[in-house]
Formats: sequence, C-alpha cells, structure tokens
Amino acid sequence: SSSSVFLSLQLFGTIVWILVASTHVPLPLLQGWVMFVAVTAWFLSIVFLCVFLFGYANRIAVNWNQTDFLFHGATFVFYFGAFLLQAATTSLHHFPRKFNSTTQEKILADHEYNISIAASV
Repeated sequence: SSSSVFLSLQLFGTIVWILVASTHVPLPLLQGWVMFVAVTAWFLSIVFLCVFLFGYANRIAVNWNQTDFLFHGATFVFYFGAFLLQAATTSLHHFPRKFNSTTQEKILADHEYNISIAASV
C-alpha cells in the first residue's frame, strides 16, 4: 500500500517536472520553487521506496508510520504551495511580456498556457 503511494508520487512528480520544464519560465523565482519541490519530492520518494523495497526499514529503528505520515504531510504542504505559485504564474498569461514594448507578446503563449494549466492541476 505504501509502495503504491510512492509509485504514484513518482509518476505525478515526474509529470509535473516535465510539464514545468517544458514551458517558458516568465517568473523564474516562482517556477524555480515548483521545480525544486517536484524534484526534491521525486528524489525523496525514490529513497523511501528503496528503503522499503530493500528491507532497510526492518533494520532502522524508526517509527515508519510516523515518518511516512510526516513525509506525506510535508510533501502535501510543499506541493500545495507549488500549486499556488504555478497557478498564480498561469493566471498572469494575458499580461504583456514587456510593459514598455509596443508588441503584444504575452507572458505565456497559448501552448505554454495550456501546459502550465496541466502542471498546475
């Protein structure tokens, strides 16, 4: 049961990572945090999965139920914050890229806007 949760974290973390990495980054600070959360959660879930798959959980004297709860709680908080930042970036798509420019180039092109929506979800 716990390994299926870790595998779903792997899958969805990888999807977020790919979607955010494939868009133009108009606000590097916001989307940098989204990438940091996705990559860190992805890496830590691989570590936890390996701990359980290779039997190290039986050798390390830790309350694994509490550790699992804390890990998933922290991951939820960080992913929710990343969702808010990615959604905020997505909501700015109609603003011009450069305010002093005469061109009407938007912060996110329509294709990037769709990818950013998928990454937010």
